[in-house]
Amino acid sequence: MTISWLQAAILGLFACLCSNSCMAGQAVGNYTIGRPLVGGLICGIILGNIPLGIACGVATQLVYIALVTPGGTVAADVRAISYIGIPLAMVAISSRGLNPFSSDAANLAKSLGTLVGTVGSVLFYAVAFMNLIWQAFGWKDIEKNKLTRLYGVDFGWPWLSHLCFSFLPTMLMTHFGAQAVAALPMDGIPMKTLFTVGAMLPCVGIAILLRQIVNTSVDFIPFLVGFTLADSLHLNLVSITIISLLFAMIFYEIEMFGAKKDNGPSASIASASSADNDDEEEEDI
Repeated sequence: MTISWLQAAILGLFACLCSNSCMAGQAVGNYTIGRPLVGGLICGIILGNIPLGIACGVATQLVYIALVTPGGTVAADVRAISYIGIPLAMVAISSRGLNPFSSDAANLAKSLGTLVGTVGSVLFYAVAFMNLIWQAFGWKDIEKNKLTRLYGVDFGWPWLSHLCFSFLPTMLMTHFGAQAVAALPMDGIPMKTLFTVGAMLPCVGIAILLRQIVNTSVDFIPFLVGFTLADSLHLNLVSITIISLLFAMIFYEIEMFGAKKDNGPSASIASASSADNDDEEEEDI
């Protein structure tokens, strides 16, 4: 598999759309087509191998399942992960004849996605830095009361930033990077390193996710139940998700019952009696 200039240009266009404010305030861009799970499908359509693209997207999404960018802090760039890392992984997997759904293919996809995603964070900050120039133009337009020109600051000038630091890097890295990745020997140190690192990367994504939602040691139990079901009963993610709805309903009913109990008549009587006791204590004092 190779990546032509036209395919590389289309990948560069989607890399621009990932972080462009024109895409419903990034709801469609960064948080939809920019995610590896969706980007893998798009890359599969562009490169003509949809199953391979989806397999690479699913494997890469596991690493970045809890990726957030609070306050502009970016550890990895989704546009690079989805539209540079996944295409290069597809080329590497296809050129070596690996099964798209094998563990080796998944490890290779995760390694390349992480490698390029970390480098892509530089592109993110480069775009943000160049956009400061257009914001300076916007402040001058406000001072001159030319408010209609602010549309260009929001939706026009930033395209130049994406052209320089999203479109061109993506197009060049996918076109020339595909040739470099395809030339790596299967039994060489670089490929063995990618396979080894890729096998451990999902632990990072799961750990970040658990850190955000686990508050006590008891919160680990639902996750352990899910892994147990997947391993012992060989259930897929859809089946486990349906089973998880039962746990969600149970937890919801318990919390609602506790809330009703706290806000019931007995709670009112208890609060009233405590208020009376406070008044008596104050009178005694």
